[in-house]
Amino acid sequence: MIKLREEESEFMSKLLIEGGHTLSGVINVSGAKNSIVAIIPASILAEQEAVIENVPNISDTNDLISILNLLGVDSTFTDNTLKINNSNLKNILIPAELSTKLRASYYFMGALLAKYRHAELYYPGGCNIGARPIDIHLKSFEKMGVQVTFLDDKYILDAKELNGADIDLRFPSVGATINIMLAACKASGITRISNAAMEPEIVNVADFLNSMGAKITGAGTKEIVITGVNKFHNGNIKIIPDRIEAGTYLLAGALIGKDLVINNLNPNHLEALISKLEASGVKMQIDSDKITVSSSKNLIPINVKTLVYPGFVTDLGQPMQVFLARCNGVSLFEETIYENRMQHIKYLQKMGAKIKMDNNNIALIKGPCHLHGTSVTATDLRAGATLVLAALIAKGITKIDGVKHILRGYDSLPIKLKKVGAKIKIVE
Repeated sequence: MIKLREEESEFMSKLLIEGGHTLSGVINVSGAKNSIVAIIPASILAEQEAVIENVPNISDTNDLISILNLLGVDSTFTDNTLKINNSNLKNILIPAELSTKLRASYYFMGALLAKYRHAELYYPGGCNIGARPIDIHLKSFEKMGVQVTFLDDKYILDAKELNGADIDLRFPSVGATINIMLAACKASGITRISNAAMEPEIVNVADFLNSMGAKITGAGTKEIVITGVNKFHNGNIKIIPDRIEAGTYLLAGALIGKDLVINNLNPNHLEALISKLEASGVKMQIDSDKITVSSSKNLIPINVKTLVYPGFVTDLGQPMQVFLARCNGVSLFEETIYENRMQHIKYLQKMGAKIKMDNNNIALIKGPCHLHGTSVTATDLRAGATLVLAALIAKGITKIDGVKHILRGYDSLPIKLKKVGAKIKIVE
């Protein structure tokens, strides 16, 4: 039995999880990572002040606040509320040590272009899950009159005039859709984004921009129309619940839960996951803002293919594979969004999962597998969540290295799991 330490450090390097303990109680879902990472850069567009509520306390949030501080923004982050004041905002180069910490640093491109018609920052970082080029962003900016220069791993963006444009995205990229919205909201004329991404987080960002005076319609559909305005005022927004965090804990409940309540979520944002779990035989009680779930025996094998929203979200594809390993038969999993999102499989195999790779993005998973604890490594954010789920159902103790990846996107994960019965210990 693991003796749990009472305090936790955000700089922890390892997790020890003793598997086999039923999860029961309530887990409260935090604000969405994929919203806050865009809304913090967007906040510099406020005339002076902005208030953001339900902010997740994750490392991505803190890294973006560090960029705000570099730009001269005064901020306070207490009780999951972020207050920012732009009175001393200045437009300077965002250095590599900050921009490379996370992918979402690129949202400062669109925000600074809108505010100053000029932006400089180094190539963004983030999880190594594929090539993830930003050419869609840059070509869209060029259609709006931006001159793009790439020099010494640094982007320099200049626009003598920032004009509205008709932009047809070759792929419904979430990042490109948001970046175009940011730049277009203060451009001259009208911008139309066709084949736009439709994720709920895009609606959240659009609502925030509109609260400051932007004129954006169609967010959440395939066509978004932005009418540029000259001036913004102060703004406020509440971050929507994190559908990926909610889905991860919903999977935990389906694996080893007993009346586990996942609270503060929007079931409409989880329809693809819910339908797959129901098809496999998982019983759930679905309410307007919570889902109660318990583990089931004799789960039916299913096939899962990741797609753009509202399809099965790629961020839950890796965690879903742990569930498929408990189904009674062979399931097929296919990843269609990123080409390097199977790095976790060797660790699941090490734990006893029967997974056969057909190619880099297709896996045949035979269950039910009985996993055992061992030493594994989180190679990226969602791989880390996957290994946590596997550890929760494994026999014995699992040691997970690379926990810094998990901290990028899951607010207080060890604390939340401990409160519902997990045996989890932090090792420095």
